[in-house]
Amino acid sequence: MINSDIGMEISEENLTYTDAIRELELILQELEDATINVDELSQKVKRAGELLVFCKNKLTSTEHEVNNLLKNFDKDQKS
Repeated sequence: MINSDIGMEISEENLTYTDAIRELELILQELEDATINVDELSQKVKRAGELLVFCKNKLTSTEHEVNNLLKNFDKDQKS
């Protein structure tokens, strides 16, 4: 992925939620502006799907972490 702010590629292992959302927004903009050609369309749609899965997983993981912290907090308050 290319980070347009700094013009360098971001590896999948360094991908953040914010970077994924930015890339999704860029893909959406290309689709809305019709600046994407048919040859790239399939590739962009596939990438958008991957990014959506990444974002969903990140949100789910964060939700579990928050819930666990709240459970531990509640246990500590009851002790």
